[in-house]
Formats: sequence, structure tokens, C-alpha cells
Amino acid sequence: MHDTYTNPLCTRYAGREMQRIFSDNSKFTTWRRLWIALAESEQELGLPITDEQIAELRAHVDDIDYEFAAAREREVRHDVMAHVLTYGETCPAAKGIIHLGATSCYVGDNTDIILMRDALLRVRVMLVNVLAALADFAETHKALPTLAYTHFQAAQPTTMGKRATLWMQDLLMDLAQINFQLEHLKLLGCKGTTGTGASFLALFDGDEQKVIALEQKICEKMGFAAAYPVSGQTYSRKVDYQVLQALGGVAQSAAKFSNDIRLLSHLKVVDEPFEAGQIGSSAMAYKRNPMRSERIAALSRYVMSDLTNASFTAASQWFERTLDDSANRRISIPEAFLAVDGILNLYLNIIRGVTVYPRMAEKLLADELPFMATENILMYCVKEKGGDRQTLHEAIRRHSVAAAKEIKQSGRPNDLFDRILADPVFGLTAEELSEVSDPAKFTGMAVSQTETFLRTQWAPVLEQYRPLLGCEATVSV
Repeated sequence: MHDTYTNPLCTRYAGREMQRIFSDNSKFTTWRRLWIALAESEQELGLPITDEQIAELRAHVDDIDYEFAAAREREVRHDVMAHVLTYGETCPAAKGIIHLGATSCYVGDNTDIILMRDALLRVRVMLVNVLAALADFAETHKALPTLAYTHFQAAQPTTMGKRATLWMQDLLMDLAQINFQLEHLKLLGCKGTTGTGASFLALFDGDEQKVIALEQKICEKMGFAAAYPVSGQTYSRKVDYQVLQALGGVAQSAAKFSNDIRLLSHLKVVDEPFEAGQIGSSAMAYKRNPMRSERIAALSRYVMSDLTNASFTAASQWFERTLDDSANRRISIPEAFLAVDGILNLYLNIIRGVTVYPRMAEKLLADELPFMATENILMYCVKEKGGDRQTLHEAIRRHSVAAAKEIKQSGRPNDLFDRILADPVFGLTAEELSEVSDPAKFTGMAVSQTETFLRTQWAPVLEQYRPLLGCEATVSV
């Protein structure tokens, strides 16, 4: 096993459930279930297919002889026909009615839709669990003041919990897109070689209503409300693009989160989970690199770029179909889902195990707060001390410039408050200054915004999807 390439999405990142969805067993047993649905529906509409033939097909859904199928594919150079022959070998009585009237895309495209639906449901489970962990984080830290940044320059303070609602809001948008795709996915159905249904029309002696009923019956048996109204031989590859667009949205949100965690880690405000024996750097033993967040960024970049690939595939199809999509989609669709699964697993692992350092948040805030507090100090001294606004404004300007110069040129702590306390024009006591510059006074509506967001935006989602909670989030390497 160590002398051939293995996909790291499977060996390092994606979970077992997502790997199962895109496994050979899932794919080829779905082909067989589609053949059964076709035979059952054809029988129900009057074709001479016996109960015994259908029973035989049902009895052999799972016992796939992969070696036999591989040998047949080497002979016929056609994967669907190889599996038709393999199924027929196991089901001799039903051999003659397997795939009756269908083209390869009947099993290929319909299976792709079914597997994408299953994978989207799995992504939704992971998203809900990440959102629940973020909600817990936001509630816990809703009142913890921390320095907020614009352009990664110190701006007005916020709270740690309020920042988490920004991450949550992005993921709630992604959840809405995942739900939209799940609600609008349809099967290809059974429309034949060029989408006209000609082969099935021939089977039913020109009865169009039976051809229409056949497709609807197959959809219902496979758990879909309908098929796409029209198609070529394949369903429109825009469907793949739209599904990957939803996955790309998840990747964007996760990458943004991972960047914030990496920057906060640099500032020593948070640490992502770090096991007792974990090595952060092979050369610098003291380091605790945010490797999980960096991994999210790496996988997210792959998913976002895969979206471009899907757009080219959709754009390059000729007339009713060409086959230049097939080899591409075998890679691009499963790997997008596997990567997103790995991304959300990492996201969940990080947010459940992240360590927040309130004292570091306080220190960073204290370094910048004196400048931010000057407006409050000015108003307090005018209102409560009867000071002259213009005189006080000039004093604050002069002290602020001097304090900033000392910080930048000498690397000294911010001594603006000391300068203000020492200047009699302000007439402030240390107690008064501490009250006026309390960090909680500078976070605006952050606490109430967090509480309102959790109550109005998250709580209804939690109520709807509570049964999905309980995902594990272990990191393999």
C-alpha cells in the first residue's frame, strides 16, 4: 500500500461517513437500486417483467463481484455495461431486463444526484454542529471586551462573543444555501440517449403518458419529487456548479474564521487545541503554530478553486452531451465534498477546544484604550468638571501625540492616562478616570447584539435541527 498514491483527503482529512457516501459500494449499489426501480416501474406499467425477476434483482443488491466487473470492463471498455454484465451474471433470470430501455446516464447521472443529496445532508449535519459550538462560545464570551480591528489596525472595542456572531452569520447563510440545493435537486429521470425518451416510447408502443408515468414512478421510488423537466443525455452540468457553489460558500466562511483565529493566535488572545505531545515546529520547540486553522485555509482554497473547474465543465458541454465531463467530475465532485467535510471537522474541533486568554485581550485593549477614551474624558470633564472644551481638546491632542511618539520610538507602554492624571487642567482622580475609561463602556451594543442574534437567528435553527447535534470532531494528524 505504500508504493502507490493514496488520496490525503481520505487518509488525513475527511470523515468516514463522507468517504462512505462516495465509496464504490454506495455508487454501485445505487446503480442496482436504480435498475430495480426501473424494472418495477416498467412492470407496473405493463411490460412483461415477472415478480421473480424483480425478487432476484432485490436479492443481489449488495453482493457485487468487483473482480468480475473489472475483468468485464477491460473487455468492453465501458463501466456501466461491465456492471450490467456483472449483475446479470448473479441474476440469470433477470439478466434480459436489466437496464431495459436505459442509457448509461440513467444510472450514472441519477446516482450522482443521489450521492450529492446524501453528501449535502452530511454537510448540513456538520454545519449545524459547528454553529451550535459557536453559539456556546458566543454566549460564554458575550461580555468579554476585546480590541476590534479594521484594516488590522486597532479600532473601537467589541466583545469576543459578538465577533463569534460574525462567524455564525456567515455559516447561517451557507446553511440556507445548502438547504436551497437540497430542496431543488431533481433526478435526471429516464429520458434516453438525447433526452427525448424515444427508447421508452418504443417500449410502450408510443404511449407518452406511460413514459411520463415511468419517470415519476422512478423518482418516487428513489425519494425525489420530480426529475428535471428537460435534459440532453445528461442533466445540466450547471447543477454541479450550483452545488459546488454552496460548498464554496462554506469554504469561504471557514477560511475567514481560520484567518481570524490565526491572527488572534499571533496576538496571543487565543490558542487552538494543542495536545500534550504535539510538536508545533521541528526547529523551534517553543512554538504553537495554528496548524489546524492553516489546514482549514489550505483545504478551503482547494474547494473555492474547484468551483471554477465546475463552471468550465458546465460551459464546455456540446449540444445534448459530450464525454469530456466524465473523468473530471469523478474527481471534482467527490473531492469537493471530502474537503468540505475535513474543513468542518477541523472547524468544530477548533471551536470546541479553543482557549481564550482574557488577560491578553485586556492587555491589548489597555494599550489602545487611552486613545479611544479621550472623547469620553473630554465630555466628562466639560460636563462634570466645568472645563473649557477647547482648552481640554488641545491638552488631549498634545498628550496623545506625545504618548504615541513614546510608544513608537521608545517601545514604552501607553502612558496617556498618566499624562492626563498629572495635568491639572483635567482635575481628574484615578477613580474618576477608571470609571470613565471602563472597557465595557466602549463596546457599544455588542452584548445585546450577541444576545439578540442568538435568540432570533440561532434559536429557531437550533430548534429545527436539534436532532442533528452530537458530531464527533477528531483530527487524524
